[in-house]
Amino acid sequence: MAIDWERIGQPAFDRHVEALLFRMFDGQAIAVNGRGGDEGIDVKVRSDAGLHIFQLKYHPDGFPGSHRGRRRAIQQSFRRAMQHDPVEWTLVVPCVLTASERSFVDKLSDDRAVKVSVMDRAALDNGFAVHADLEATFTRDQAREAARDYGREKALLAEPGDLVERVRALGSRADGIDPDWTWDFTRRGDMVIQTLRGQHALAQEVSPVRLLLTPRAEAVDASVRAALNRALGYGIAEEVRLDPEAVESLSIEGPEWLTETVTDVGVIWRPVPLVVEAGTAAEIQFSDTDGARAGRYAGRLIAVGSGGVGRSVEADVHGARLQVLVPFDHQAAGTLRYSFDLEGRTPAEAMNVLRLYRRLLAGGSFQVNINGQTAGSGTMAGTGSANDVAEVDSLLLYLSDLDVVQRHCETFFPAPLDCTGLERIDLRIARLLIEGRCVAYRPARTITVTLNGQDDPALRAVLGQQPQCLRISPPGFEITLGGRSMDIGPVHLFHARVVADNGLQAIEALRAGRAAGIKVVLRPQDGEHYRIYLADAPDDNLPLIPSPLGLPGYTDPS
Repeated sequence: MAIDWERIGQPAFDRHVEALLFRMFDGQAIAVNGRGGDEGIDVKVRSDAGLHIFQLKYHPDGFPGSHRGRRRAIQQSFRRAMQHDPVEWTLVVPCVLTASERSFVDKLSDDRAVKVSVMDRAALDNGFAVHADLEATFTRDQAREAARDYGREKALLAEPGDLVERVRALGSRADGIDPDWTWDFTRRGDMVIQTLRGQHALAQEVSPVRLLLTPRAEAVDASVRAALNRALGYGIAEEVRLDPEAVESLSIEGPEWLTETVTDVGVIWRPVPLVVEAGTAAEIQFSDTDGARAGRYAGRLIAVGSGGVGRSVEADVHGARLQVLVPFDHQAAGTLRYSFDLEGRTPAEAMNVLRLYRRLLAGGSFQVNINGQTAGSGTMAGTGSANDVAEVDSLLLYLSDLDVVQRHCETFFPAPLDCTGLERIDLRIARLLIEGRCVAYRPARTITVTLNGQDDPALRAVLGQQPQCLRISPPGFEITLGGRSMDIGPVHLFHARVVADNGLQAIEALRAGRAAGIKVVLRPQDGEHYRIYLADAPDDNLPLIPSPLGLPGYTDPS
């Protein structure tokens, strides 16, 4: 069992190093004051060549430039040691030095006639390997502690805190397996799940772990291959599952205790996206074939990723999720994927999503910017047929109509994505009326009135055989959509040539004083329909000519 340098602590580190130096220099190494003296000497060795001073610093994670206090302490120890005119000064640390740290140590000897060296973790491990009996002496307690923890797992959990204590002790043992990596673990029934975790920020650089996945090509369908390419090739944080029959083997390369090749294994791949600042501005820009800007849509960044083939950018633009895949090979074209959901969105929000979708259907050149800087670009082929575009345009018109009516009525709710044909027609008519248009109203083919028995010249004119102009003003025009009602206000129904189906009979009843309760059917001439317009619409002095509804598949009435 190797010495766990990261966990033994300063006193034990000093004791281990002092014993090793004593063995290496045949008893000539002398520890000063046990843990180091005020004169810059922790351990000294005298020989015919002169004085050799060892300075012990227990810094398991080194002394990077960010730890100025550590570097300052090393410099001070070195200056004090130089008062004794040593021929060599050695820094002893339980870590592997970075290039910056080694450069720092080497520069200590500038303008001084002294040799400066480092005894790092590798040198310490090698020294104890040469003196294996000495290593066994120091690691015996570690082995006893591990054995004791193992034995305790078989004891009763008498107290509520026993389980926590034992799991924590087992975790400490797991942390001691490797200085760079450890296992986190959870239990779910009879299943124990192990998760490999780096014990410090540079674990993947100091001790890389590589996975080599060999799939059975014939057992992996095209959709899974595409998902693997996005996840492994571009770092998209998308879960990919490979069943055991689709995996030839999985090899893990890294520390010796971790390296293995397994078969008959399923793989679930969940890449972790790089953390981005919340709300980072993102924008997608489209260009025509001549390079002119054709559209810009702003949104926010969701995630960035990186894989073996290129990098990825994910953004939310007006509710649509965009994935931009940018190859490292600048000669290769980037690609753009997108998905969206209109459910639960207001008409205005849904229109923004659909306009972007229509632009994507058309294809063309695109560029993605993050905080004003280009993050990727490419060209996307058009994928929308004429029917696809027409369907989007029809839905856009529906949402636009609903948006106008909602704002007019000050009644706001998510846009229903399904409606009946009659609801759609009424919504279109309401929008046109709000905009001051006049519409031929299909439901008003006739109007039936009930006489109260009172005679009047104007009534007799309407009941006569000559067409008359007639206007009727209901108090409101209410439409229903998705179970919700909206009233746009009072309207006028009118026609310039109205005749009464049973007008002559009604006139005879008036003369005889028997007209009360008689129903009269008033019908526009030539089979036309009544016109309708909003009572509050401004008068532009133009003829009230019916506007076509412009709905696909709908024939406007006369």
